[in-house]
Amino acid sequence: MLIWGNKKYIINKMIEDNGIQSLRDHLADFVWGNDPVETRWGRFRKTVKGFGPASMSEILCHAHPRQCILWNRLAYVGLHYLGVEKLPKRDYQVTDERYIDVSSVALDIAGEMQSAGPKDVDLLDVDYFIWDQLQVEDKLSQIHKKPRSPEHGDDVDDTAAEAAEFIHDEIKDKIAHIGKWLGFDSDTEVKVADGSKVDAAWEATIGNMGRVVYVFEIQTKGSIDSLILNLLKSLNNPAVQGVVAVSDGKQMERIKKHAADVAGFGGKLKYWDYAEVLKVHASLESVNETINRLGLVPQGF
Repeated sequence: MLIWGNKKYIINKMIEDNGIQSLRDHLADFVWGNDPVETRWGRFRKTVKGFGPASMSEILCHAHPRQCILWNRLAYVGLHYLGVEKLPKRDYQVTDERYIDVSSVALDIAGEMQSAGPKDVDLLDVDYFIWDQLQVEDKLSQIHKKPRSPEHGDDVDDTAAEAAEFIHDEIKDKIAHIGKWLGFDSDTEVKVADGSKVDAAWEATIGNMGRVVYVFEIQTKGSIDSLILNLLKSLNNPAVQGVVAVSDGKQMERIKKHAADVAGFGGKLKYWDYAEVLKVHASLESVNETINRLGLVPQGF
């Protein structure tokens, strides 16, 4: 995981969020359980925090290379180049069914590779082939680029409840990652005032003068009034210097209309399109991978 120079941070976060015994039990079931792969995939995604489709598929492909594909942005670029349709572009779209579908495509590729000469090809071999021969995009972050203008971009308001929950959790984690990469102390599900627990917060300490906090609330479905009320409560904390609503283009306009009705609040509230969050995360991820590849700060420093 080159994006994390400090591996212990991300590992400790996984343990803290899930509990060590629960994490062990769910990992054992995920890798070696008796249920079909798709059932284990769906159960693990719903239950365990801190694992995205890339890390989940890496684990499965390592343990079951004849059945499970390694799915990440590079795999998307490679299969997209081959003309495979309806590929999942974002993490929340990698459902149990879609994962089995792309694994099936990879098995077809393995069969074609074997017919061309190589013997005993598994899906790790397919992954190496994708990495070596099919990286045709100049920028991997292009997979997050919207085909239309942000005002008319992908909306999540009409998304099924389960998918909306995945979107919410994905964006929440990515905002925390962005804050960490920018040098903030950042976390998710943070209590910043009485009665106010926000989706994500960035915090910075200024010498011996105190701290400043920026809070983020993500709107995928549900009550906009609840979002505004929670952000208003967070402003009761004098350290909170900025409040940000994160959503899609259509809901953003609705949030702005609701906020305008609250005296003195509209000017304090900032807005961030969730697709922009994905693009910023992908860019910073690339930067961190590049810098950490230099090995300037060895592990354990």
